[in-house]
Amino acid sequence: MAPQKKGLGRGLDALLDPYSAQVEEPEKTGAGVLTVNVRDIDTNALQPRKQFEETSLNELAESIRVHGIVQPLIVKQKGSRYMIIAGERRFRAARLAGLTEVPVLVTDYDEAQIHEVSLIENIQRENLNPIEEAAAIRFLMKQHDMTQEEVSARLGKSRPAIANSIRLLQLPESVIELLKSGELSAGHGRALAGLTDRAQIEQLAKECVEKEYSVRTLEEKIKSLSERKKPALAAKKEKPRLPAELANLEESFRESLGTKVSLAGSNTRGKITIEYFSREDLERVYEKISGKE
Repeated sequence: MAPQKKGLGRGLDALLDPYSAQVEEPEKTGAGVLTVNVRDIDTNALQPRKQFEETSLNELAESIRVHGIVQPLIVKQKGSRYMIIAGERRFRAARLAGLTEVPVLVTDYDEAQIHEVSLIENIQRENLNPIEEAAAIRFLMKQHDMTQEEVSARLGKSRPAIANSIRLLQLPESVIELLKSGELSAGHGRALAGLTDRAQIEQLAKECVEKEYSVRTLEEKIKSLSERKKPALAAKKEKPRLPAELANLEESFRESLGTKVSLAGSNTRGKITIEYFSREDLERVYEKISGKE
């Protein structure tokens, strides 16, 4: 009997639960961990990770030579062959270590589950670069018509974190390449993604690499650039004086949200303007308003 499928939303640990059940009680499941020749195993073309760091891979290979593969690969059987769902890094290291056979756990996951498992393992275990992670999340959303909330539940990440990750893909190509290579971090990318001027984004990204800006330094730089524009805008039109009641309410908004808030209008109609000065600032304001703190 095939093992019962577990929900993917709980992350990788939930996916590993069937391992224990099958290894400890193979007579009840009718299956267990199998030993398969490496020549009969194919990699997954939809694997989110496109680059495998050589030094790290060699270190894992050395560990495998000494201890073997502790965690079986998750595979799907296709005819007489097996396709890797999770564990490609271990598979590559095993071949480097000279192993001719590896332990595998055969599952009957459908295509959607295969994509999810591959994504979850890579994000939670193997540290995709920010662009690989963002591209994998976007692929999952488009391929299976998932919302950010649904992907958030699947991966155990907050909705703002999912949104911030995907937003990195909108950066100029030159900046994306810096994120792929590790010259810029995901934090740098999130700060830059809050800007709209592509030339400014590219210039700041270049400065970050050349001058080795920390994320905090970049955020302060962006805030400084933003504040330089304020005097010119303020000079255009003096803000009308608010009634005392609205002026008090405006001050209460500022204290509650911890940022600049402006009210315009009367007691019956008007608008509220809330300002932010970095991506993290925006997320904090959002969480305040939505009550998700």
